Amino acid sequence: MQPPAATSADRPDQGSRPPIPAAERGATTIPDRVVARIAARAAREALTTQNTASPAHLGLAAPQSAVSVGKGAARLALYLDLPYPVDLVDASRELQHYVSERVAQLTGLRVTEVTLTIQHLIPSGRLDHQRVH
Repeated sequence: MQPPAATSADRPDQGSRPPIPAAERGATTIPDRVVARIAARAAREALTTQNTASPAHLGLAAPQSAVSVGKGAARLALYLDLPYPVDLVDASRELQHYVSERVAQLTGLRVTEVTLTIQHLIPSGRLDHQRVH
């Protein structure tokens, strides 16, 4: 015959211990390459919301990213193409804000910096029949 299973009432010290604070229980570590993939995906999402067509349809290369993570914070570097014509200042600010917010939301990291490198400006179909005089 097996002895009955012990309950918390049988172990007085179990119920009297205070819960361990979250900071002392451990941490979740997200590798840099995973955060970089999330940032590149967020940049693609931002480009899709900025334009009427998908980035691939516009002939834009997939965004690339590099990330440095440490002490709960991330620094992001994005490399991407933009459609031409575009207001570079507004498009850049929107991309930086969107990617920063999305990465923070999905990873829990504080994003301290988002730098953009615009590799190419790709003419959109609107320029096909226009001439400069």
